[in-house]
Amino acid sequence: MNLDEKIKALQTKLDEQRSKVTGLNTEVRSLVEKAESDDDLAAAKAKRSELDKLNEEIRSGEETMQLYKDAIAGKGKPAQARNKQDGLKEKRDAINAYIRSKGEITDGITMRGKEVVVPDALLRDGIDPKTDGITSPNVQPTIPVAISYNPQRELETVVDLKQFTNVFAATTASGKYPILKNTATVLSSVAELEKNPKLAKPDFTDVSWEVVTYRGAIPLSQESIDDSAIDLISIVSENASRQKLNTTNAAISTVLKTFTAKETASLDDLKQINNVALDPAYARTIVATQSYYNWLDTLKDANGRYLLQDSIISPSGKMLLGMPVLVIADKLLGADGEAHAFLGDIKRATIFANRADITVRWVDNEIYGQYLQVATRFDVKKADEKAGYFLTHTESEAPKD
Repeated sequence: MNLDEKIKALQTKLDEQRSKVTGLNTEVRSLVEKAESDDDLAAAKAKRSELDKLNEEIRSGEETMQLYKDAIAGKGKPAQARNKQDGLKEKRDAINAYIRSKGEITDGITMRGKEVVVPDALLRDGIDPKTDGITSPNVQPTIPVAISYNPQRELETVVDLKQFTNVFAATTASGKYPILKNTATVLSSVAELEKNPKLAKPDFTDVSWEVVTYRGAIPLSQESIDDSAIDLISIVSENASRQKLNTTNAAISTVLKTFTAKETASLDDLKQINNVALDPAYARTIVATQSYYNWLDTLKDANGRYLLQDSIISPSGKMLLGMPVLVIADKLLGADGEAHAFLGDIKRATIFANRADITVRWVDNEIYGQYLQVATRFDVKKADEKAGYFLTHTESEAPKD
């Protein structure tokens, strides 16, 4: 018998078996529905076993049929792989038929109780988790985004130089401030009952000042105030106060830069200014930029010990040669990276004529919002030119060979 004859005979057998399946399915259902005793259930199970055996024979026959057809077509596909793929296809077709018939057709179906058993390979067949799976970008609209409404303030060290100057309340827009100069005059030696000699007159110098107005305003819409998740007015007011502080610091720094300039290439230079150039009567404070402070922080004594010491009375917590050290940004006394400092009695060196310092807020109905205005009126002048020095540190060049 050739392949064509085998296929024909097998096809006839398969048709007969498939026709019996429908009848057996009906019988099994009928027996199960009418079962009232254990004997009835036993009969139903026996019929079900007969049906399962018939389905198994049909599957085996279909595999044999496919083998015949592949042999005729001359396919070189390995039998094991081909049988596996064919089996999955038949199982998939059987499950689809079961679903479409709403459970009527159970040909090729493996049941576990009332549940259909689906092979694991069939569940994963053709599915690539990387391309077919659901990832976060696919469901982006459903993923909430956490938003913080409390702004993080950028940190920056700020020293209010105004508190170290000689501040007085100015009652007019301009005026003069008297400065009593130091005197080196001594009293004369006088014999008994001689007339008193004249005392030397005190020497005054007047420092002229004229206040300058610095001000600004910003409108805030009522909608922004009402809808903001934070206290918007407080944030804007804090920012305005910082701008005022920047303004006064810049004015004071400009005056400090006008004092007699000196170079400090070494610790000895710094000691010479402190011990000799500056009169012992003046108080000492070092107002150092960050770059100058970095140099001070590297100074050591003969035993290799750092000279910059901790101090509870210095605003920066540091003291050098008995002098408190204040640290400010490089840009206040020069450019970034430049090492500058003021050494001396800053309160004697400068006067701060404080005329007004105002922060007001009012409602403006025309814009449906509020205005925040800040204004400060002051002037800063050099009071005693001998009270300090403007220092610059430059790294000494290494000696050439």
